[in-house]
Amino acid sequence: MTPTSDVALQSARILNTNPATGDTLSEHPCASSEDVQDAVARARAAQARWAATPIRVRADIVLRFQRLLNLERQRIAATITSEAGKPLTEALLTEVMVVLDAARFCAANAFRVLRTEQVPHANPVLKTKRGYLVHEPLGVIGIISPWNYPFSIPATETLSALVLGNTVVLKPSELTPLSALAMRDLLHQAGVPRDVFQVVLGLGETGAALAASRIDKLIFTGSVATGKRVGQSAAARLLPVVLELGGKDPLLVLSDAPLDTASSAAVWGSLMNAGQTCLSVERCYVHSSLHDRFVAACAEKISRLTVGNGTDPRTEIGPLISPRQLEIVESQVNEAVAEGATLVCGGQRLPSLGPNFYAPTLLTGLTHQMRIMREETFGPVLCVMPFASDDQAVALANDSDFGLAASVFTADSARGEAIARRLQAGTVMANDVITCFAVAEAPHGGVKASGLGRTHGLYGMREMLRTKYIDVDLMPRMKKTWWFGYGVEFSRQMDNFIDLLFGNSAVARLRGGLRSASSLWRKRL
Repeated sequence: MTPTSDVALQSARILNTNPATGDTLSEHPCASSEDVQDAVARARAAQARWAATPIRVRADIVLRFQRLLNLERQRIAATITSEAGKPLTEALLTEVMVVLDAARFCAANAFRVLRTEQVPHANPVLKTKRGYLVHEPLGVIGIISPWNYPFSIPATETLSALVLGNTVVLKPSELTPLSALAMRDLLHQAGVPRDVFQVVLGLGETGAALAASRIDKLIFTGSVATGKRVGQSAAARLLPVVLELGGKDPLLVLSDAPLDTASSAAVWGSLMNAGQTCLSVERCYVHSSLHDRFVAACAEKISRLTVGNGTDPRTEIGPLISPRQLEIVESQVNEAVAEGATLVCGGQRLPSLGPNFYAPTLLTGLTHQMRIMREETFGPVLCVMPFASDDQAVALANDSDFGLAASVFTADSARGEAIARRLQAGTVMANDVITCFAVAEAPHGGVKASGLGRTHGLYGMREMLRTKYIDVDLMPRMKKTWWFGYGVEFSRQMDNFIDLLFGNSAVARLRGGLRSASSLWRKRL
């Protein structure tokens, strides 16, 4: 970035507001590209010492963070609710509890992931060698995190990176900086050195500066459009990336599904966090024999939901994060209705509650030509379409540019698992929705436009490491058979040696062994 851009960034400020009320919560200066570079330089200087810290010590620090978070969970949940708008219950369950469990998992598995692995040598000519894999921290990990889960997404990624010996520079969304700062304070209190974990606040330019800095890997969660730009920028300098770019997740309700349970799952899966979840149910396909009853059940359950400020314990649906997000949701719904969709309920703003509230909405009569069935909505909207057969349901579910997660409801577990294997998604849940994110052991990530790489689980931890193969020959004074000193005879010997290893019969292998044995005593340079 140019010096002019730096001046503009230094003069810019983040105004953090409560999406339910519009009230200002805090104001922060934007980190300039120079600030970001300085943070990364400090992280790099601190990384070697942090990596040299015994694994047990790093794991104990993560567990200390877990204990502090547990003690402070109500305060942290209140911070999340104040700037993200979600109900306090969801802040506790989908943010704080997820991080508490992730801390347990990371601390428990650090030794396992970093353990040296022996590599056996099957080729008999290589039996004098001993090989093994060592797994090393990458160095400095840059994380750009979103506003919809401002605590659990960056925390799970950060804990994984830190416990394995990396340092981290986090750039949170400008809409939710307080959650990241609260996490930073708890980590420092737990014993993470200040330069080992840092937070830089700012707008998109600050994130771009982090992506362009001397980090060793970037983990980005956000939109497909921004993710593509990040990927292109990273590719130019061969920077490894993990990209989690959202979804348009389908829910399949098969002909034998328990209607009451499946309809409750669809309502919760599409409307929790006001639908602002990458794993939200954004497309619901219901067998035609259940469709009308399913829609009626969903409409009745939606009518009983309480919409309001997330600080009220009775609230089930909070506000959208911003006026811009409200406009996106509203435009998709209005466009679908104009193109022939049926608005069963909802479909309007609720200005009496606050500036960013939108009524929980149920749509039917949809087609895949409608934008609301193809683009990520990220709002409190449940879209329902009928299907006639399992094959058609699978085809409809897979007819999407996205592939983050999917769900299927059926009374027959074997049928559900068979369907799950046919769905193009990083995760498929049978008889549940969304909660895969809360399984610390399960990798999180998608296929197609939903991104690259994985977070969470052992696969997510391994994203934070580089693997090195080390090979030790146990006969250091012996010149190797295959070294220089070629010739016609040696060529014949090697041809026979290949027969020894891979001949099509026992006779061919025996003959090859006899004819190649003299190569062991040939003269070499």
